[in-house]
Amino acid sequence: MTDPRTGVVVITHNRRPELLRTLDRLAELPEQPVVVTDNGSTDGTAAAVAHRHPGVRLLRPGRNLGAVGRNMAVRHLSTPYVAFCDDDSWWAPGALSGAADLLDRHPALVSVTARIVVEPGGVDDPINDELRDSPVPGPGWLPGPALGSFLAAATVLRADAFRAAGGFHPRLWLGGEEELLAVDLATDGWWLTYAEHLTVHHQPSVVRDSTLRRRHGIRNTLWFSWLRRPVGSALRRTLHLARTVPRDTASLRAFAEAAAALPWVLGERRVVPAAVESRLRALEHAQRRSTARRYTG
Repeated sequence: MTDPRTGVVVITHNRRPELLRTLDRLAELPEQPVVVTDNGSTDGTAAAVAHRHPGVRLLRPGRNLGAVGRNMAVRHLSTPYVAFCDDDSWWAPGALSGAADLLDRHPALVSVTARIVVEPGGVDDPINDELRDSPVPGPGWLPGPALGSFLAAATVLRADAFRAAGGFHPRLWLGGEEELLAVDLATDGWWLTYAEHLTVHHQPSVVRDSTLRRRHGIRNTLWFSWLRRPVGSALRRTLHLARTVPRDTASLRAFAEAAAALPWVLGERRVVPAAVESRLRALEHAQRRSTARRYTG
């Protein structure tokens, strides 16, 4: 039996073995369809997917679109919910149906983020503690802790709300790209939650450029702050990053890239409502004590 409520979207770039492992796992689940955006891979990814998983919808934009590859894939879905999945992660049996059940029951809920288990050891990702203890205040009906953002590889969202909010911003590419979208969803009146009883597995690929990801994370944090936060909050966050990020070339380039984009940032600037800003302040205070995932690490 298939579950027609949730389609799964995967983006990939030159990680053929990891992607095939993920698709093998997803093929065991009742949730269909699965859509893969191959972001310009040159390692035979597309041919391998077509041969081993012919039922998967494979999109080939011909270049690396980053997170925008997810936007492209969502356009090919007709399911009410979309589950994002990285090429080095996979959803546990029952997790997607459990997330869909929550979204079915709570019409003001836009996203469900699952507990992340790191493989091959099967240990909890440290980020789970922060999701569980989220300081963001939420309404009493919310089935779990309210979140200020989400982790794309571990989240199921309402597809229509995702599209209405514009999906992932094309400028941000990858690295903390979820924050801007999450706040725009909150501004539209939606709530985000964490579901401890649902699980997604993550076996981090060794094929990654951690320095580039950190650079983009810092840059995107700066862009987000000036795109959506009041001037005082944006300035405080900028100064905090300037004091705390490593004093190296990656950080310097991140600040330079952020500053160079000031014209378009100001052109697209839209300050969030006071209620959303209040949630961001609570979250920001907690993040400053974070040891789980920091762009400064």
